[in-house]
Amino acid sequence: MVIFNNTTSSSPDFLLTAFPGLELAHVWISIPVCCLYIIALLGNSMILLVIIIEKSLHKPMYYFLSMLSTVDLCLTISTLPTVLGVLWFHTREISLKACLIQMFFVHGFSILESSVLVAMAFDRFMAICNPLKYTIIFTDMIILLIGLVICLRQVVFTFPMVLALKNVSFHAGKELSHPFCYHPDMIKYTYSNPWISNFWGMFLQLYLTGTDLLFILFSYILILRTVLSIVAPNKQQKALSTCVCHICAVTVFYVPMISLSFTHRLLSSTPRVVCSILANVYLLLPPVLNPIIYSLKTKTIRQAILQLLHFKGSRGPRVRGLRRRWD
Repeated sequence: MVIFNNTTSSSPDFLLTAFPGLELAHVWISIPVCCLYIIALLGNSMILLVIIIEKSLHKPMYYFLSMLSTVDLCLTISTLPTVLGVLWFHTREISLKACLIQMFFVHGFSILESSVLVAMAFDRFMAICNPLKYTIIFTDMIILLIGLVICLRQVVFTFPMVLALKNVSFHAGKELSHPFCYHPDMIKYTYSNPWISNFWGMFLQLYLTGTDLLFILFSYILILRTVLSIVAPNKQQKALSTCVCHICAVTVFYVPMISLSFTHRLLSSTPRVVCSILANVYLLLPPVLNPIIYSLKTKTIRQAILQLLHFKGSRGPRVRGLRRRWD
């Protein structure tokens, strides 16, 4: 499937935009953008690999962390072709079908990440506030069921939004504000009144984000109350350190997402460069920072990564030594 076409096409459906007004500097801008993509891909792949290999990490907390890394990887990959296509090759045109597919994945993985963060908050709540029931409730079957519910939730809310746009007529050759397809950006160019689609998108944003954030905040209020009642300072510090990672991940994800959505829907006079910067922060900040946050703040993850790197480093000289003896 061809995601974007050559710019010499006669009637494009949409034109992607990276950084308006900075087209001549795209090659230089692509350097930090590519570095961020590489960090996101390598960091999340490393955490996923460590959790799969290290048997001591086969616990509910790390299962949910592996889900978060998988979603971050998929979200990064879903926008990588069009972002690099615009920055490197100036291939700005994208068909409506390809745009709808990319929009489905971008919004779908965003909903998935929000759902995973809710599951992680519930996991920390049970581990700290109800430790005796934790192992009884969070069995492998329950975690698998939670994962299936998260995926089903994403399909239920994202698929109708894409189907609604499939039969809508768009103005040809309209310039989008980002190097990827984003629902509030696309509906501006429909022939029909975009108010209904905009209202539906806004409702989903407020409903999903609002309910998820309220649940996470409520969970952490209860967690904080329990942690402050712990007498032993070592246990208190350990409980707080695991919660800090998740709070950072929640902040890194929700702040850019809500800012970008409200900027498109309510602040139409916002400069396009600001929208472009917000879009790149929304796409790249969570996948880049999540592996860094969890590898720095979680001791077990950090030790497992160091052991894996040390094993690979020590394996090389040993293999070379065996080859010399064989020769």
